[in-house]
This record gives sequence, structure tokens and C-alpha cells, in this order.
Amino acid sequence: MARILAIDYGTKRTGIAVTDELQIIASGLTTVNTRELLPFLEKYFREESVELVLVGEPKQKDGSASQSEVHIQEFLKGFFEKFPSMPVKRVDEAFTSKMAFQTMIDSGLKKKKRRDKALIDEISATIILQSYLYK
Repeated sequence: MARILAIDYGTKRTGIAVTDELQIIASGLTTVNTRELLPFLEKYFREESVELVLVGEPKQKDGSASQSEVHIQEFLKGFFEKFPSMPVKRVDEAFTSKMAFQTMIDSGLKKKKRRDKALIDEISATIILQSYLYK
């Protein structure tokens, strides 16, 4: 089996999480500068076997697309040009940032570490991945 990779796309930073090769465990991988996302993925796909990419789908409370969807669509266009055979699924990412912050509190992280937005993005990607795996 190959890994599943999840992306919590942001205009500045993007959180990334992956499964193990058996697709049982979801773990945060890293947070990358969004401008470096495609080169990062290209290198990662060369080194690891990935069979599916999940991309968070942000929505407004009324279910309509959020403002950031425009940026995600631009990213996806570039992604499909670079990786035309890589399957992509969109996953609802409602409240993942809030859940990530609560996870940080629950795990006992100090206030200074909880301000690390990169860590929040990575945990959010992990939550997106978990929601896909465990539904």
C-alpha cells in the first residue's frame, strides 16, 4: 500500500500530514511555505509512495465556499498540471483550526508553543486526514 497525504492549504503556510504505508496512522509531517509547496510535494512523491492526496475544503457556516477556495483552486490547477495522474479528494475542513488549537491545549502545550501557527496548520492537516480515515 501507499501513503495518503493531506493538505491544509493556506495562502502563507500549508500544513501537511501523511499516513503510514498501511494507512492506519495519521501523523503530522510538516508545514511548508505555500510558495514552496509544489517543489516540496515533487520531492516527497519521488521519495515516498503516495496513492491519494486529500485537500481541505473550507466552507462558510451556510455551506458555501469560503474566500480561500479561490486560492485552493489556483493551487489545484498547478497541482494537476504537475501531477496529472495523482488522485485528489476534497475533505471538509470545518473547524479543524479550532480543533487543532484545542488539541494543543489538551496535550499540555505551553501558551508560547500554542501561538505557533505552523504547528496549528500541521495539526489541522492531521485532523483532515483522520476525518477521512476514520469515517
